[in-house]
Amino acid sequence: MSIAHQKTIEDLFTEGQQIDEALRQAVQEALLRHKQAGNPIAAWQDGKLVWIRPEDIPVGKGHN
Repeated sequence: MSIAHQKTIEDLFTEGQQIDEALRQAVQEALLRHKQAGNPIAAWQDGKLVWIRPEDIPVGKGHN
């Protein structure tokens, strides 16, 4: 993409798709790193804070 055709930050926020995808990828990477390191994660379930054991952390396809 040339400089003349680059999207502005306003365009990115208005469309949202690229930001959503970047956040999804970042979350998957963080979950995978926690799982690989043997660290639990905190999550909100049924109105309560719970700890999820490393072996129970859901990660994307091919990473279990």
